[in-house]
Amino acid sequence: ANTVGRRNGTCYMFSRPFRKHGVVPLTMYMQIYEKGDIVDIKEMGTVQKGTPHKCYHGKTGKGYHVTQHALDITVNKQVKDRLILDLHV
Repeated sequence: ANTVGRRNGTCYMFSRPFRKHGVVPLTMYMQIYEKGDIVDIKEMGTVQKGTPHKCYHGKTGKGYHVTQHALDITVNKQVKDRLILDLHV
């Protein structure tokens, strides 16, 4: 049976590197982002909440709006004949 879901086919994509398993470092959460920052979208398998879709993994974007808990990013993703631009991470 073919599984269809939000995280199917991501076993190796979201896996942590060798000797980097366990607790997520606090520097990941304490990072301060500002408007206009260039950021890479990289998802970790240890965190399930608030993650972007797997199609955005590895993409680079520019932050255009910063809130307390999230960062809005502009990413150029082509779907058929149009560009999807905004992503709320």
